[in-house]
Amino acid sequence: MDPSIVSINVGQPKTVKYRDRIVETGIFKTPVTGSIRVKTLGLEGDCQADLTVHGGPAKAVYAYPSEHYEYWKEQLSLNLPYGMFGENLTTQGLIESLVHPGDRYRAGSAELIITQPRFPCYKLGIKFGMMEMVKRFQESGRSGFYLAVAKEGEIEIGDSLTLISRDVHNPTVAEIFMSDSN
Repeated sequence: MDPSIVSINVGQPKTVKYRDRIVETGIFKTPVTGSIRVKTLGLEGDCQADLTVHGGPAKAVYAYPSEHYEYWKEQLSLNLPYGMFGENLTTQGLIESLVHPGDRYRAGSAELIITQPRFPCYKLGIKFGMMEMVKRFQESGRSGFYLAVAKEGEIEIGDSLTLISRDVHNPTVAEIFMSDSN
């Protein structure tokens, strides 16, 4: 069975207070229904706030495995809706230890290429209301991964993520995340 999309999440930048200053963040995503257009720089209806570290062609879409939600619900004793980690796509069947940068997938009429793991910043701590969340996220090894858009198209919840090509010469996303986290 192919991996699939279980939630599509978008959001607009919000202004929040952090350590006596005002910052803008795009980490607040909410699930949407229906068909969504995937463009070269991300999902229609979604924006990143700080393009120096988020977004751009190599980080157009952020995916996070749904399999990790159970771990976090247990660790944090919280009910966590999809999109809580700021991901655009909540996936099923794609985890960091099984995917490599360069792997190419078809979803709906779009084609996506895995580029790199996500390394969290302080805005994840803001989202969860606890700054230690950044360290916990890092230590968990549950990074999720960024995707570039190789072919624009339409996606929707339930779409399969069908492997088109795999780049086994690259380390897995998990290996990269753990080596860069140390």
